[in-house]
Amino acid sequence: MVKRDYTIENASGLHARPVSLIVAAASKYSEVTMSLSKKGQAVDLKSILGVMSLSIGQYDEITIEATGSQAEEALNSVEKVMAENQLI
Repeated sequence: MVKRDYTIENASGLHARPVSLIVAAASKYSEVTMSLSKKGQAVDLKSILGVMSLSIGQYDEITIEATGSQAEEALNSVEKVMAENQLI
């Protein structure tokens, strides 16, 4: 299992467009289970509705966990998408 903490820096937080990009990056790894949590509430990172339900705003702290043989690679991919879109 790989686990990383992030602070969302984007003024708009995680809205629909960046969430769809994050979910797409996570979904490329079918054998990896990924979750995103905010204040102890965890959702499947491969679910747009799940991630949107957390209402993640600017300066919110989130944790992403990945489990599976490609967990590190999957988490790096998601992190890259977040960095490229200036979310973290």
